Order: sequence, then structure tokens, then C-alpha cells
Amino acid sequence: MTSKIGLIGFGYWGTNLARNLARLAGPRWRYLVDASPERRRAATKRYPDVVVTDDLDALLGDDEVGAVLIATPAPSHAPLARRALAAGRHVFVEKPLAMSLADAVALADTADRSGLVLMVGHTFEYVPAVEWMREYIRAGELGDVLYLHSQRLNLGRIQSDLHSFWSIGPHDVSIANHLLGTDARWVAAQGGRYLHDGVEDVMFVTVGYPGDVVAHMHVSWLDPAKTRRTTVVGTRRMLVYDDLRPEARVTVFDKGAEPVEPDGTGVRRYRLRDGAVHVPELSTAEPLALELAHFLDCVRTGTRPRTDGWNGARVVAVLEAADASLRAGGAAVAVPRVEIPGSARTRTDDASLDLTAAAS
Repeated sequence: MTSKIGLIGFGYWGTNLARNLARLAGPRWRYLVDASPERRRAATKRYPDVVVTDDLDALLGDDEVGAVLIATPAPSHAPLARRALAAGRHVFVEKPLAMSLADAVALADTADRSGLVLMVGHTFEYVPAVEWMREYIRAGELGDVLYLHSQRLNLGRIQSDLHSFWSIGPHDVSIANHLLGTDARWVAAQGGRYLHDGVEDVMFVTVGYPGDVVAHMHVSWLDPAKTRRTTVVGTRRMLVYDDLRPEARVTVFDKGAEPVEPDGTGVRRYRLRDGAVHVPELSTAEPLALELAHFLDCVRTGTRPRTDGWNGARVVAVLEAADASLRAGGAAVAVPRVEIPGSARTRTDDASLDLTAAAS
């Protein structure tokens, strides 16, 4: 089988994949499949050398196509990925990998058993700023991680087929998992339904990690100001990642609260430390281009992707637990542990970080 490529979906995110695919794959990009006549006309005009069609069977039936990218609505991800894997194709699928943990695990297992690459579009794990933060934490510069909080807010991209945490929350879950290097243990979620019955437009989700580390995530598509920010607080320093500040995407704050000797009353007191602020110099490479180049390289070499199917399953496990917490009125719900086969543990940076001395 040769290395031709097909793209399924030319909507909101598919257009961005197509732009990068045209640059990185060139003539290897053979098919674009989309159900909308209007989007097909736009794609044909923009990419005249690509076969644009609504016939998925034409793509999957072409033995020269070795890899498929899926950028369709979330409920269709698992069925399409299942069909592509069954046809013997390597698969890149946008987040979330599936709408249930059972489907996500089945896809990851199928890819491994078939010797196929399955990669999930957790784009923020390829953001240079996020990768810099991960290495900074791993080097111990932050001290022990205490907690994280993130905001992913905007007015728009309102959806009716899934709530806001399934839609945009996977980004923050994948960032937290990536920075901490460990799996979530429990989730407590609350939300509000304001535009559609049965769909939470705003969600407040707290995710618990080993060592009493918590990550609080606020997502909404009904908010006046666009915000994409993650804060990580450690015992030595604090980090702020602001994706909307290109001049300072990461800011390091040499701040903290340090215990001092108790006074005569036995009350424990703290000295506040307010030190220097540092803005590291970071790569300006487009994360989506880095992500797609990684997928193409994995297809070429057979290397396991950084964001493989098991990575996607771990994120889906948190999303599913958040649903269970919503149904339980916000009570904490345990996150099912994703048992990853030993053969899938091939990356040295998959090992969990020792977040605190008491990490379990």
C-alpha cells in the first residue's frame, strides 16, 4: 500500500487540516470527502488537484490510500475511525476520539492489533508553549505542583449535539494530563443549560490527580471575552500560559508562600515571596503543522504517535466521568483507569511525574 492520503470533512477544522495537508503532503493528498455540496465546491476551487467527492467508499476502496484524516462532527469520529481501521488505513481523528470510553479503548486496541497508526488531534500537546511548560515542570523548576486552573471561553461556535465540555474541554483535559504526566483519578462537574435543553453551554469541572493535585476547568461558548488560559501553581514558582498573547504565551512568576517559624502562640505563618517575572523565548511554529507533520512521520516510520489512541482514551475517560458527575448533581465520580497494554508503552515520557512527595 502506498502513501496517498484522504481527508474526511471540510468544515470548521477540516479547512485548517486541508491547508496544512496541501503544504506538507503535496500531491500525496488524493481525496477530500464531504457530504455538503457547498463545501465540496469550495474545496474543488481551492484544491483543484484533489479528488473531491461525497463517496467515502471511493476513498477507502483505493488501495493507494494508506492514511485517512477525520475532521467531522464528534459523534461520527468513532464510526468513521472504525471503518478506516477495518479497511487497513492509518487514522488521524480529531478530538474527542469517541463519545464513550468503550469505543475509544476498542479503537486503540484495534489499531495496535492491526499494526496501524491511530493518532488523536490533541493539538495543544504540540503547542511549543505547552511543551516548554511540561519540560519546566519535569525539571523541578516549579517545585511540587499544587493545582491548575484553566479557562476556555468565547461567544460562539455554539453546538447542540454535545455539551461544551465534550466540545472544547478535551483541550484542557489533554493539557492537564500532558503537563502532569499522569492519569486523572476523579471528576466533579456542574454546568448550566441556557440555549438548548439538555446541552450545557457552560461547565465548571474539577479533575483530581494523584498527590491531591486538582485541575479546575471552566469552559463556555456563552461568554463575552475570548479566553484561552492555563495557570499552574507550584511550591517554588507559578506559570501562566495565555494562548492569545503571542508576545508572552508563557509567563513565569517567581512567587510563592513560604512557611516561617511559628510565633509564641504556635500559629504557623507564611512569608509571601514576590520575585522576578520571566517570559521565555518560544518557537512560533504552528501547532497544527507540527501535529500533522508528526502524524505523517509516524505513518512513514511506523512510530507510535505522541497522542495515540490510548492518549485519546484517557481524555475520553475524564469526559465520560464528567457526564456521570453531572447526572449525580456534581458529586465526585471516579475516572475509570485505562489499562494500556505493555506494547503501547513505548515512549519514555509516558512515565508519571512525582508531583509531590505524597503522590500515589
